[in-house]
Amino acid sequence: MSLRKNQADLTAGEKRRFVDALLELKRRGRYDAYVTTHNAFIMSDTDFGDRVGHRSPSFLPWHRRFLIQFEQDLQAIDASVTLPYWDWTADRAPGSSLWAPDFLGGTGRARDGQVMDGPFSAAGKGWPINVSVDGRRYLRRALGAQGLQLPTRAEVDSVLSLSTYDTAPWNSASQGFRNHLEGWRGVNLHNRVHVWVGGQMATGVSPNDPVFWLHHAFVDKLWAQWQQRHPHSPYLPTADTADVVDLNDTMRPWNDVTPADLLDHTPYYTFDTLV
Repeated sequence: MSLRKNQADLTAGEKRRFVDALLELKRRGRYDAYVTTHNAFIMSDTDFGDRVGHRSPSFLPWHRRFLIQFEQDLQAIDASVTLPYWDWTADRAPGSSLWAPDFLGGTGRARDGQVMDGPFSAAGKGWPINVSVDGRRYLRRALGAQGLQLPTRAEVDSVLSLSTYDTAPWNSASQGFRNHLEGWRGVNLHNRVHVWVGGQMATGVSPNDPVFWLHHAFVDKLWAQWQQRHPHSPYLPTADTADVVDLNDTMRPWNDVTPADLLDHTPYYTFDTLV
């Protein structure tokens, strides 16, 4: 059973093993498959067609399955590794611990956004950007450069208070918890963090930046917290809904998993806290 911890609480050894597993997964050629898959779904998930990973009720279970598979790939390299999460309501500054040179490295330089320190910088030679939207082969970031602030705890609590999972039209215009967490409505949580990090994180190839996994592990944790607060609020829609994944529909690209299979995260992992 995996235990997902706040990245701020990781020991130096835990950080090193996580980074080493990422670098090895990249070296083996497996990492880039996740980037390709995510970008394909970003491009195909539209408001008025078949949508699975984004702009749809299955945004949360789809990414839960995506993270479980990724974590299992890391554990095939080092069984002690689990995905940490980044609580961006607490670690809100470019100087926060996750951006240190011994972990994810910092923001990019002003000229071109290139990350210059840490294990994923071009200088490290272990993190070429092979799946690119612009041909640049180095990791880019621009932490906070868009003038945005990361979401606050009060904003998160306002979204956690919503009692309905999702509503018609089941896309980026929907009201309900899923869409407010995804960020197309309301205070904009998940989407805003992608833009705040900038670089590849602001594009469909966002998994090129390892912070993608820490960000989505926290989004997943917020879903688990919402479920705990609203135990009688089901996943919606349940059946016969055009263009979206109902409760018992299979989610592409997998042929063996439905949202119903992923409503309970505890068979796969636990969090250090759900408070």
